[in-house]
Order: sequence, then C-alpha cells, then structure tokens
Amino acid sequence: MKSQEVPELLGGDHFENESEHLLNDSPSDTDKVFVVQLDKELRKIVDFYCAKEKELVDNLDVVRDHIRMAEDEYEGNVSGADSDADLSEDLDESTAHDRRHKREINELYNYFYELQQYAELNITGMKKILKKYDKIIASHLKERYLERVVKAKYPFQIEAKHRLEEYQEEVVHMYAHVATRNDTQQAEQQLQSQLREEVVWQRNTVWREMINIERRAQAASLEKSLIGTAAGDLLTDEVRPARVLHTRFGDIMIPSFITAGTVQLFLSVALFIMLLKNPFLRIFEKVEMQNCFAMLVFCTCLWVTEVIPLFVTSLLVPFLIVTLRVVRVEGKKGETERLGAPETSKWIFQQMFAPNVSLLLGGFTLAAALSKYGIDKVLATRVLRFAGSRPSTVLLAHMLVSCFASMWISNVAAPVLMFSLVQPILRNLPPQSPFATSLVMGIALASNIGGQTSPIASPQNLIALEYMEEPIGWLQWFAITIPVSGLSLLALWALLLWNFGTGNNILIKRIPEPNEPFQRTQWFISAVCLGTIVLWCLERSIEWIVGDMAVIAILPLVLFFGTGILTKEDFNNFLWTIVFLAMGGIALGKGVDASGLLANLNALIQRNVDGLPFWGILFLLVSIGLTVATFISHTIAAVLLVPIAAEMGASLADPHPRLLIMVTVLTASAAMGLPISGFPNMTAINLEDEVGQRYVSVKTFLRVGVPASIIATTIIATVGYSIMKLLGL
Repeated sequence: MKSQEVPELLGGDHFENESEHLLNDSPSDTDKVFVVQLDKELRKIVDFYCAKEKELVDNLDVVRDHIRMAEDEYEGNVSGADSDADLSEDLDESTAHDRRHKREINELYNYFYELQQYAELNITGMKKILKKYDKIIASHLKERYLERVVKAKYPFQIEAKHRLEEYQEEVVHMYAHVATRNDTQQAEQQLQSQLREEVVWQRNTVWREMINIERRAQAASLEKSLIGTAAGDLLTDEVRPARVLHTRFGDIMIPSFITAGTVQLFLSVALFIMLLKNPFLRIFEKVEMQNCFAMLVFCTCLWVTEVIPLFVTSLLVPFLIVTLRVVRVEGKKGETERLGAPETSKWIFQQMFAPNVSLLLGGFTLAAALSKYGIDKVLATRVLRFAGSRPSTVLLAHMLVSCFASMWISNVAAPVLMFSLVQPILRNLPPQSPFATSLVMGIALASNIGGQTSPIASPQNLIALEYMEEPIGWLQWFAITIPVSGLSLLALWALLLWNFGTGNNILIKRIPEPNEPFQRTQWFISAVCLGTIVLWCLERSIEWIVGDMAVIAILPLVLFFGTGILTKEDFNNFLWTIVFLAMGGIALGKGVDASGLLANLNALIQRNVDGLPFWGILFLLVSIGLTVATFISHTIAAVLLVPIAAEMGASLADPHPRLLIMVTVLTASAAMGLPISGFPNMTAINLEDEVGQRYVSVKTFLRVGVPASIIATTIIATVGYSIMKLLGL
C-alpha cells in the first residue's frame, strides 16, 4: 500500500492574503515591513519542508518495493535450488540484501526525525524572532502572526505531525520485518539507539569541532603547533611548505616542522638536561634539590613560551616530580629521607586534589547555573539601567558591574557577559569613538580588579588559600578586597576619563528593562547561590560541621546536577584547563617545598634582603609579582611566587606569611599592562566593530594598562597593607 500523498503547497497569493488580513489590525509601517520579510522566510521554510517530505515518501516507497522484490527473488531461488551449495549462496545473498535494507530503513527513520525537528526548531525560531521584535519595537505582533499565519501553514499543523508519526511507524514495521522477526518493540529500540548515536556524532563532529576550531584560531597561535598545521590549513590538512633563509653563502631550506615553537622547546629541553647532568651547572648539593631546580626552570620556560598549552605543562609536573624523585619527608628517626617513585606518586596525587580544587568546581557550578538561565544577564541589565545616559556615569556603572560579576562568576566569564551587554551601546557610537575604547578598556580593567574580590573570582586566589596554614575566611577577604577594589575602580575610572575624555557630547540610550518575571527555576538557583555564599562567609562558625569551605562547595554541585538544572554537558563545559593549571601549580609548589629547594631559595633571598625594612621586602615582592604577572599570566605568577612569599613571611623576625601571600596574589590580579596579562585583556583586544576595526590596541594597553597596573598595585601596597595589619595578618 502506497504512503499518503503530501498535500500541495499553498501558493504565494495565499501568503499575501493572510498578511494583508493580519495587517488590517496593525497600522504600524514598521509591522508591515517586518511582516513582508517574515513571509519571505516562512515561504522558504514551507517550500523546503514539503519538498523534503515528498522526497522521503518517494524513498519510502522505493525501499518498500526493494524489500518485496528481494523476498520474491529469495523465495523463487529457494524453491528452485538444486543443491545445498546453491541454497547457501542464496542465503548469503539474502543476508546481504537484509543488511542493505536495514541501513536504508535506518536512514529513513533518521531523516523523518530530522524533518520533524526542522519544523519544531523553525516555529521556535519564529517565536523568538517575534518576541524580540515586540520587545524592541513595543509592538504586539507575535500572537497574531503565529496564530493567523505560521500555525496555518502545513508544516506546523497537527496533521503534518501525525503524518510524520505514521511514516515513522511504518518504517519501524519495515525494520521489524527485516531485522527483528516482526518484534516492533525491539525494532523501535534499535532505531532509537542508532538515532541517538547519530545525533551525538553529528553534534560532536560538526557543531562542537567547528566551535573548537574557531576558539583555537582566536585564543591560540596555531602557527606555534609542533606537529599540527597552521590555522589556514587546519581544515585542508595541507602541509606547510619549507621556508627559505637567504644568506650571503646561499639559500638554506628550513623544513616546515622547524618553527619558533620547536626551537623554543628544543632549547628548554636542552637547558633542562644540562641542569640535571652538567656538573658545572650544579648549584645545590642534594640531588633532589638540583632536580627540583631543573624542573622549576623547565616548567617556567614552557609556561613563558607557551610552546605547549599551559595546562599540559601542569600535567607534566607530577610526572617530573615522580621520575626525578624530588620529594623528601621526615623519617621515623627524625631525619629526612628521599622517597622512591611509588611513594612519591601516591604523595603527589594526594597533594594535587587539594580542597581548593573542589572550591573552584563549586564556583564554576554557580557561574554555569547563573549563566545558563540568564540570571547574571538579568541582574546586570537591571543594575545598568540606573546608570542613565551620561557617558561618564555609564562607564563607571559598567566597571562596577564587571567587577561585581567577576566576584561571583570569575574574571573569565564576566568580561564575556559584559561585552555582550555593551554591544547595543557600541553599535550606536560613531566609528573610532574614544568613548567606545574607554568603555571596552573599562570593562577589561574592572574585570581584572574583580579577580581580587572573592576567593572564587580567579584561580590565583585559591592557590593563595592553599599556602596559608590558617586560611582567611570570606568575611576577612571581603574586608580587604572590597575597599581595595573600590578605590582601584574609582582611580581607574578617573584615569580613563583623563585619557579618553568624558564623552559629554555623546547621547547614550537607556538599556531596556527586562520585562520577563523570574521563573521558579531561577528563584531556586538564586536561593542556592545566595545560601552557598552565606555558608562560605560563615565557614569559621560552622567549621566543626563542614570542616572546610570545599565541602560547602559540594552543595551546589549536588543540587544543580542532581535536579537536572545542569547536565553532564554543562559539566563537560567547565574550564577544565584552569582546573588542571591550578592542580599543576599546587603540585609544583608542594614539590619545591618538599625537596627543600624552597627553604634554600628563601635563605638565599633572606641573605640578600637582610637589613631591609619590611616595606622594602614588600616593595621587592610586589615589583617582581607585577612584572611576572604582566608578561606571563596572573595564575602562573601566583604559582611561582606565592610559595616564596609564604616562606619569606614565615621566616621573618615578626612572621607575616598570610600578609605577604595576600599582597602577592592581589598584585597578580592588578597586572593589566599587556593584552596577554589576563583573560579580560585577551577578550578586549579581540573585540571588533562592524567593519572589523579593533576597539583597543596594544598601544592602548601600554598607554592605559601600565599606569592602571601601577595605580592598583600602589593601592594594594598602601590601603590593602594597612587593612591587613589591622586584621592581624
């Protein structure tokens, strides 16, 4: 029996008649223009749907005929078989036919499913487009157009949906007949299973990989790759041609695999081996100290050059600690002994998953929930509405919101959110407007400052807590960072106004207020986030119950993932590179400490700073920290310098290890003099206007970012230092 025929598509006159009827109730000229464009797109959708449905129905008839012909042929061959060999040959041929038919039926099932999804996605898209239009234009077109025009079209009618379901049911029966001995339930299970695998494969290989390629092209230098191809050849796998170096002695062919990255890697490895084996470069008597020093230099070189990704270097740290046997522990007789590889491997992996890694995951969970359900955007938009239309006030408001957002969703996610919110303002500014540059720089600088404000705002803060024998609580952290960051923001705001002007000749439109009420899920997320933050603040009071802040961080993980608010896809999308970077940094610090190298380096530094007042030591540490964080990264600066700060502070006549740790880590976040200094800067310099012109340049960072870093660091070393002394750090 043939499948039902697809109904004929309504012609263009029908579209025009319906639109005219609709617009009789809509006097707005804007509505008329918009509806005409919607009609064009809707006609394309309907044409495509009907054409595809007809094509699939024809294919269904063809497959049905193939199956019937194959069965007739097999029955005729079996009845006329002269021998067992002929029967076996016929059976093999029938099995081959069945495999082909199963593949064809499976493809048909997937195509019918995709056609159904096509209709659902397009009506969802229409709803969102009309909702956005009504919101911006203050119109009421959505319900009228959907009811009178969209839902009247065949692809969006219940009849079309039922027809597709009938086709899919017929496909299931065909599959059952061919593959499962007419067991339709088993056939449907197999088809559904294969469908899920197909969807996952497509998402992983098309959508996700394309996004990953785009991210890699923007955020990493593919020219540095050691084995892979350059950005331009990534999709084609073309091998880069050899380069020619012209010299007075003739041309020298340089193979394509020799790049700046390979040279840097070779030099780093060579230096590593020389520090391990060359007796003339032996600085320390104990072998574990010398090995640890070689490892420290090697990892620093890899982090500075980024010849391999930062997190890969972090993963290399535990491997080197174990194979070089750099760990010494106190033995039973009170003497230190060098651990073997089995004991070292157990020890280092226990150190790597420190409680603060759980705290980092808790912070990612809060950020993911706030972002996924648009709570961060709603709150930020409502706050920014109060800024009015005065440019200088708008700039300050965006800086304050950027800093506050960084406090809770990290200084990685905050600039991305803020740059999306500021797009309507940037689009309405004249080309190369100084205020546009000021606004972009303000968000970047404020997001960097926001990295100081809470323990979960940036990875370096968690590293600082890890090295405090008695970690400071959230309330103490806020008591230090809120005044420091507040003064820094005001100073940087004044710096931006001085550099780019107040922009009083610019008219800025007020951001429209969100008119959608909070849903129950959003209220639940807000309550969990607020409750988690309150518990973190009260951690000292409830320490006898929870033990550590990291245990509290488990609550949002269980509540959000357990209830389905967040899914495993959200978990997979966590910034795991930052997690492993932090874990590697903790491992390196613990290894340097356990080898005795840290105490030795501290003694060396103490001899050189002996006689210096405390403020002199503070100035030296701040200067080194600001330089390293500016040229490498905030997190790596903390990884390298926080252990030294802790050891130096503990060895002073009047010990202040926590004070020096806090000053060091706050200074790391204040480094913003170059585009590579932090993620907010990297995001800002990649922001372009509609014609591809960047809003900020390297010169902008040198002109504004360098003095901003000095100003923020000065506030840390004066106001921050005074508050820390008052708190008894």
